[in-house]
Amino acid sequence: MFRAASRLPTRALLATSTVGAIVLQETPREKLSIYPSPNPDIILVETPSALETQIGVIRRSICQTYSNGHAYVQGWVSRWIGVEHAVERRVKSIVTPQESLTPGLLYVGVATLTGSILARNRRPISRLILPPVFFAVSAKHFLPKTTHNLSDYLGSIEDAHFPAFAEKHEIAKQHSAMTWDRIKEATQETRGHINRGALNIVEKIQEATGLKLRETLGLGEEVKQHVEEKVAEVQEAVEKVAEEAKTSVNQKAEEVKTSVNQKAEEVKEAAKEVVKIVEQDLTREETEKKSEES
Repeated sequence: MFRAASRLPTRALLATSTVGAIVLQETPREKLSIYPSPNPDIILVETPSALETQIGVIRRSICQTYSNGHAYVQGWVSRWIGVEHAVERRVKSIVTPQESLTPGLLYVGVATLTGSILARNRRPISRLILPPVFFAVSAKHFLPKTTHNLSDYLGSIEDAHFPAFAEKHEIAKQHSAMTWDRIKEATQETRGHINRGALNIVEKIQEATGLKLRETLGLGEEVKQHVEEKVAEVQEAVEKVAEEAKTSVNQKAEEVKTSVNQKAEEVKEAAKEVVKIVEQDLTREETEKKSEES
């Protein structure tokens, strides 16, 4: 019994070995190439980790935020530079190179402080009015061209943004100018009356005492100078009127000359037409006579 059991595995092994040998003998061998086989390409695929992916996303968002912030700040810087250039151009257009600002502004400031000092112990209305009045008068005196340019600029802003107020302001300026002219005329008339009264008094004293007060006080020279000024003004006015009359006469003469030339041309054209008509009549009569004779 044990012998039969020991024989069975040996038989099975022999059977399997013979079958494997038969299979190996049946499979043909592959022919080897005489050339060396090429090395296969090695492709490395980078596979980042989840931490690297999150870090990349955060870094890109930070860079985008920084670029947006830099562009925003740069835009505001460019606007500020544009405002600086506009202010510089405006200041250069207002400030006149012929006027020095260093002593002029100092004098204007001193005058404004003087107005505030003078109005210190006065009514509130005087405290409000006197410093601006002193400022305006001193600026007009020490910096006339700059003040004129500044007033023109403020007037343009007023016309552009506040047209109704600008119209009222212009009316007020016209009224103030008229009032100032009237004050000047009244002052000149009063001064003339005072001078004439003083001259009359001096003449009466001179007649009564025999003293040459007019020559001593120099009133004769003043009167003479005043008369010469008036004569010069009248002469200038007469010359101006004469020039205007001369120009108007020349214009009228040119107009008359052109009209006469036009009329002469019209008369010539009419005479030519009459001559043509007469010639036509004569030729017609001659043809009629020839026809009658024939």
